[in-house]
Amino acid sequence: MMHNDSKRAKRLLIVSNRLPVTVSIDEGRVVYHPSSGGLASGIGSYLEAVSTRGDRAIWIGWPGADVPKEREEEVRDVLAREHGAVPVFVDADTMSSFYEGFCNDTLWPLFHYFPSIAVFRDRYWNDYRRVNRMFCDAVAQIARPGDVIWVHDYQLLLLPRMLKERLPDNSVGFFLHIPFPSFEIFRTLPARWRDVILEGMLGADLIGFHVNEYANYFLRCALRILGYDHALGRIQARDHLAEVDAFPMGIDYKRFRDAAQSREVERRRDALRATVRDRKMIVSVDRLDYTKGVVNRLRGYEYFLRTHPQWRKRVMLALVIVPSRENVEEYQSMKRQIDEAIGRINGKYGSLDWTPISYQYTSLEFNDLVAFYAAGDVALVTPLRDGMNLVAKEYVASCGNGRGVLILSEMAGAARELGEAVIINPATREEIAEALETALEMPLEEQARRLRVMHERLRKYDVRRWAGEFLDRLQNVREQQKQFASGIMTAENREDLIERYHSAGRRLLLIDYDGTLVPYARHPEAATPSQDLLQVLGRIAHQRGTELVLVTGRTKETMTAWFTDPALNIVAEHGAWIKHARGHEWKLTRPLRTEWKEKVLPTLREASDRLPGSFVEEKDYSLVWHYRQAEPELAATRSHALVDLLTQFTANMDLVVVPGNRSVEVRDVHVSKAQAALEFVRDQDFVLAVGDDTTDEDMFRALPRDAFSIRVGVVSTHARFKVPGYEEVIALLTRLVREPRAASFTPEGAEKKLFLT
Repeated sequence: MMHNDSKRAKRLLIVSNRLPVTVSIDEGRVVYHPSSGGLASGIGSYLEAVSTRGDRAIWIGWPGADVPKEREEEVRDVLAREHGAVPVFVDADTMSSFYEGFCNDTLWPLFHYFPSIAVFRDRYWNDYRRVNRMFCDAVAQIARPGDVIWVHDYQLLLLPRMLKERLPDNSVGFFLHIPFPSFEIFRTLPARWRDVILEGMLGADLIGFHVNEYANYFLRCALRILGYDHALGRIQARDHLAEVDAFPMGIDYKRFRDAAQSREVERRRDALRATVRDRKMIVSVDRLDYTKGVVNRLRGYEYFLRTHPQWRKRVMLALVIVPSRENVEEYQSMKRQIDEAIGRINGKYGSLDWTPISYQYTSLEFNDLVAFYAAGDVALVTPLRDGMNLVAKEYVASCGNGRGVLILSEMAGAARELGEAVIINPATREEIAEALETALEMPLEEQARRLRVMHERLRKYDVRRWAGEFLDRLQNVREQQKQFASGIMTAENREDLIERYHSAGRRLLLIDYDGTLVPYARHPEAATPSQDLLQVLGRIAHQRGTELVLVTGRTKETMTAWFTDPALNIVAEHGAWIKHARGHEWKLTRPLRTEWKEKVLPTLREASDRLPGSFVEEKDYSLVWHYRQAEPELAATRSHALVDLLTQFTANMDLVVVPGNRSVEVRDVHVSKAQAALEFVRDQDFVLAVGDDTTDEDMFRALPRDAFSIRVGVVSTHARFKVPGYEEVIALLTRLVREPRAASFTPEGAEKKLFLT
C-alpha cells in the first residue's frame, strides 16, 4: 500500500493520544518540542522513509497542553505547517478524567494484570467515550477517499468503530501497544463497557498486537463476550471482515547502531566506564511505573549481594528512573519504596570506596542513553507485564564489541523474540540473583554469540519493517473484504427492489424469523416478536396482491401463540408443517416418521449432560441440540464432535444433520425450507426471500432466477444480496409498507449506532 508507486501521493492518517510534538505554554508563550516515547520515535523513522517516495502522513492527536481558546488557531496553523500534525483540543478537566482517569486508572492496571487497583467510575467512562468522539470528529474533518487511517493504543479503543461508521470506505487499522489481558481479567470490566470496547476495536479492518498471546486473548474475549468466532484470526464482525494478528514492534536499529559507533557516544561511554573502574556495570532504565517491577528488581539485586558475597565491590547497579505521573499518590508511594530500598541496600552493603547502586531520577537525551546502554556489562529488564519493552531491544542494538548480556523478564513481549537473553520470572528474587550470576560470569565468546543472533534479528525486523508489514497487510485485508463482501445490498439495489415491489401485481415474501426479524436470544423462548414487528408484518400481509410466508424452524405451537394474524402464512419446523393464511389447520407437507427420535435422543441428551448450558429441544419431527448459553470454546469442540458422531450414526436412516447458529439439528432428509417455499411459488410478479442460516440456502437455490434473495450476515451464500444484520431487514420491510408522508417504523435499536448517539 504505502510501498507502491502512485501518480498521486497517498495519505496515511496516524491517530494517537499524543502528537509527536508537544505544546506547552510558558508565561503566555507557546513552546513546541519533540515528544518522548517509542511510538513517536519509532513511527517517525518510518515516516522519514515513506516521505522520500512522495507519500504523505498526517498525525492527529492531543498537543499535550490545555491551549487557550484564543491561541488554538495559532497552534493549529504552526502544527500543520511545520509538523504535519492536526491537534485535538481537549479541556483540562475532560482530559484529566479521560487520561488520568479511565486510561491510566482503569485500563492500564487492568490490562497489565493489576485488577485490584483498577478504578471503575462512570464519569471516567463517559469522558473516555467523549474524547474518542472528539478524535473521530477531528479525523472525519480532514479524511478524504483513499486515506488510510492507523489508530494507536489503549487510549482510543473506541475510535475504530466510530470511524468505520463515519468513514466506511476508508481503511482503518488499529494497534495496541500494551498487553491485552486474558478473558478472566478482561471480564472484570462492567458488562456495559467491555462489549463496547471489543466492538470498538473490531471496527478496524486489521487489529494488531505485539505477540500472538495477546491476539489470542482478544479473539477469546470476542468469542466469549460477543459471540464472534474466528477462522485463522479472521472475525466476521457485524458489518465487515476484521483480521487479528501479531506484529512485533521493532526499533530504529540503524540509528542506535550508528550512534553507538559514533565518536561522541564512545567518548561518553568511556567516561561512564571510568567512574566504575574495573567493576562490572549493571544498567537499568525504566519509567516510574508499578508494571516495570523496579522494586522486585532491587530485591533481587539485594538478594544477589547477600548470597554472592564474592561479587561485593566488584559490581554496581546503575539505575535510571524516568519521572512519570509524579502527582499521582500511588506513583509517589512507589517512588518512596524505591528510594527506601536503594538507601537500605547502599547503607547495608556500601562502603567508603563502593556504592552498590548509582541512582538517577531523570530523563536521558538520546546520545546519553545510548552511551549508558553501551557502558553496561549487563542490562536488567524485569517488567511484571509489558506489551513489548523496547528498552531490551535498544540495549542489544547499543552493545558493541561483542560484549553485553541481557537479562529479560518472561512477561515482556520482547522475550518471544530475544530468546538468547537470560530469561527470568521477575517476581522471584532467587531467579534474578541466579540470572545476575550467570550474566556476570558469562564468557565473552558466549556473550558475542548471543548478541550476534539478536543483532541480526533486530536488524532484519526493525520499526520500518514493522510498520510496512502492518500497512501492507491492511491493504490485503481490504482487498479480501471486497471479495468477501461482493453482493452486499447497495442503496441502488434496495431502491430497485422497493420499486419492483410496489409496481408488482402479485407479490410473495418468504421470511425467516430468528436472526432475520429478531436477534438471536440466549434461550429460544426469549425471542418473542415485538408489537412493532407484528404491526409491520400485518400491514404487509394485508396488502392487496401480497402473500407473506414466515418460514422458520420453530414449532407450530410457538408460531401459533406468537402470530395470530390470519393473513399470515406460516411454515414451521423447516418445512414439516404449513398453515395457510386464513386457515386454522396445520398440515404436514408429507408423511413423516418419528421412530428414529428414540434412537437419536439419547445421544443428544448425553451431549447436553456433558456441556453445561446446552439443552435438547424436541419438536414433532426434529430434534435440536442448543448450546448458545454454553462456554464457547468447549461448545465448539463438542458440537464438531457431535456432528461427526450423528452423521455416522444416522447414515442409513434418511436423516440429515444440520449445524446451525449455535445449534445442531437432526430431521428427516425430505424436509426442507425449499420444498415448503415452492408450494407458494406460482406466477408472482415479485418474489423476495430473506434468511440468515444454512437452512435458508436451499430456499435461495430453489427460487426463480429473477427472485430477490437476501442473506443476513456477510458470508458466502447463494442469495443475490447480503445485509449485515436483522436491522436492515426491518428497515427494508418498513419501506415496503410505508405510505406517502407516513412515518417510518423503526424498532427500538434497529438503526441506533453504537457510539454516535
